[in-house]
Amino acid sequence: MQRISTVPLQDLTRSSENSILLIVLDGLGGLFHPDKGGSELEIAQTPNLDKLARTSSLGLTDPISPGITPGSGPGHLALFGYDPIKHAIGRGVLEALGIGIQLTEAQVAARGNFCTLNERGELVDRRAARINSQKAVELCKRLNMIKIDEYSFEFHHVKDHRFVLLLSGNGITFEITETDPQTLGVPPLQSEGISEAGIQTAKAVNRITAEAQRLLAEEDQANGILLRGFSSLPTMPDFRKITHLRPAAIAAYPMYRGLASLIGMTVLPSGDTFDDEILTLKKYSKDFDFFFLHYKATDTAGEDGDFDAKVRAIEYFDGKLPEILDVDATVTIIAGDHSTPALLASHSWHPVPFLLNSPWTTEQASTQFSEGSCAAGTIGRIPATSIMPLALAHSGKLNKFGP
Repeated sequence: MQRISTVPLQDLTRSSENSILLIVLDGLGGLFHPDKGGSELEIAQTPNLDKLARTSSLGLTDPISPGITPGSGPGHLALFGYDPIKHAIGRGVLEALGIGIQLTEAQVAARGNFCTLNERGELVDRRAARINSQKAVELCKRLNMIKIDEYSFEFHHVKDHRFVLLLSGNGITFEITETDPQTLGVPPLQSEGISEAGIQTAKAVNRITAEAQRLLAEEDQANGILLRGFSSLPTMPDFRKITHLRPAAIAAYPMYRGLASLIGMTVLPSGDTFDDEILTLKKYSKDFDFFFLHYKATDTAGEDGDFDAKVRAIEYFDGKLPEILDVDATVTIIAGDHSTPALLASHSWHPVPFLLNSPWTTEQASTQFSEGSCAAGTIGRIPATSIMPLALAHSGKLNKFGP
């Protein structure tokens, strides 16, 4: 598999009538919790996942490489078969595309969080208690009152505590550092230029951050901002041309819609909830032969460090699984873009469980879908970029390599 993964897929792919359903449980993987007696997957009651696992091939994936903690963008790119190191994409671009902003190559986008600072200017909550969208929209309007002569910029609300900062102007560049230290008890970082061209942009970003804190000073929760993922629009290989698939993406969260649109997937109207996403899947099930279906709740609970909430999120998904499987895809894959153990309350470097079900998969001895059963599975531990070749092969969409 490692050798075949170096062969350009577009040299082997072909069309067929079979279909592929890739279900991504964001932050799926967990860790053994000493107070709970198992990982989130092990503790959760998942009769439907366990039943599917018994007739599927199981394994573990490394989104980047062993020991490297991935962001959501690289993690998803790997699942779609792209080398996430070769095709690096900033989070800002993905968030902007996900809410329908038509970026130009001359603009820079950053992903932003409203945050909570104490009286010493130190971070006590990087997500401002996940303020609701109505409040965040109001705050974005307030921040758009900031004026800096050299550049033009706009704050665009994304979802809950998240926003996009869009920068335009002569000499603007993404070659600057982030202001989010991604830890608590310290103040937001000062942005710095990582090239000569980035020095002026970094100064402008620091002025914007300072003005934002001034305008938000009276807020109890969202009294500061954090910025990361500064990026400009890249050129990406077209997923449709590589795979000969008719792909569609179903995701309530904008960032994942942005990534899907960037690589050429049709982004379907997904609604705001996972139930809405399932309805969309059913509605369009005959119109495409590849679906990317995204489930966010597992990652949210893991990042909050809430083990029980992540267990509930897994159990909720399990309850919806029979309805999802009713679309009767030839190949069904359940995977994660990274692990988010509640024990760590963050993304982690641990390998991610996955299963692949098709008429040609090998039944497992395991009776549970978990980290341990996937580690013992017939597929073994593979790069996440190998999932797409496996999916294409199991759906009869790959030609033989060589004479």
